Amino acid sequence: MSTSPPERPLSWDDLQFFLAVCRAGSVSGAATLLGVNHSTVLRRIASLEQTLATRLFDRLPGGYALTASGESLARQTSGLAEQIEAAQRRLMGLDEEIKGVIRLTAPDTLVHALLMPLLQRFRALHPGVQIQVVANNSFLSLNRREADVALRGTNRPPENLIGRRVGDIQTALYASGAYLQTLGEGAGFDDYSWVAPDESLAHLEQLKWLHQRVPDERIALRADSLVAMADAVTQGLGVGMLLCPLAAQRQGLVQLAAPEPALDTQIWILSHPDLRQVARIRAFTQFLFETLSADARLLH
Repeated sequence: MSTSPPERPLSWDDLQFFLAVCRAGSVSGAATLLGVNHSTVLRRIASLEQTLATRLFDRLPGGYALTASGESLARQTSGLAEQIEAAQRRLMGLDEEIKGVIRLTAPDTLVHALLMPLLQRFRALHPGVQIQVVANNSFLSLNRREADVALRGTNRPPENLIGRRVGDIQTALYASGAYLQTLGEGAGFDDYSWVAPDESLAHLEQLKWLHQRVPDERIALRADSLVAMADAVTQGLGVGMLLCPLAAQRQGLVQLAAPEPALDTQIWILSHPDLRQVARIRAFTQFLFETLSADARLLH
């Protein structure tokens, strides 16, 4: 075999065709082993011989016989296919085990209102899993693998992700009972001080709804978090359009009107298509789907 280095890197794809011909003793036998046609095997062997600048087989009437160069390559790669196949099986086995890290991103609102009890239940089922929660209102990129799974409130989920809708979350007007007492009987919409989202939450329909109905001078507090808004309303700073599951967790809040249909937000479980066969991701997204789809706090 030539001792000079190949002009281009060896391709594992070409090598596996070489090893298949060695094993089968013929091009047709190798084609059967690999599930390809005769011409594909010939093309791959020719590619490998061109890369190595040497002939690997003598074409004989009874089949293919290794040249001296071919025998040398066969010795050097002996067991390579078995090692690669074993490594693939081990890696596939790891992906079939429900263990390892799951990085979950969700707005703080959904973490507080919906997720934490569910995460405890999932960990009880699968103690080999470590869950990393990024609870903020920034949208981490699943495409760049900043997170594995996202729980998002959106009526327009990205088309390039795998998504399952689990229900809608509703929004209604709330105030604390103590705040209403300070207003006295007969107080109405025009008498309220308001707790509102700030411009960092401009993508929310709540902010657009308020801009259309509430003058800025009636805003007592703005917050960059719906959780902080719910806390402010609970403390009596004013009324606010709050997510119903979030308000239900707080004592002393009074719902002043039926949920506003225009503010209903779809809740989606999203993940990257490349992760669909990873067992821990598959188990986690299925668990979230089943539990959230049955959650009475969501509109189904």
